[in-house]
Amino acid sequence: MGIKQFFKNAFSDMKASAKAQHEVDKANFAAAKAESKANFEENRFHNTYAKAKEQGKKSWDDAHLSPSERNAKMQEEREKQIAEANKRKEEAEARYENAKKK
Repeated sequence: MGIKQFFKNAFSDMKASAKAQHEVDKANFAAAKAESKANFEENRFHNTYAKAKEQGKKSWDDAHLSPSERNAKMQEEREKQIAEANKRKEEAEARYENAKKK
């Protein structure tokens, strides 16, 4: 196989991968949009005083954090998201291995 064919195949693979990723992104966007619409409709005219007060207290507390406390809180949230993503990845890898054995 020549170098020309190698690059032709590589670019073809990248193009296919980009198309597939675009489909994934479109699906994720559509899901997020649908979830947002559902949340809006569920909460429409149902924002109770207690719920509004709770949200106000959270934003008030967040506004009064020092920069270092805010950074620590954000880092903690990021670490939690990374842990969840790693868990999902491990589950997917396990499913992949099970499917490969069949």
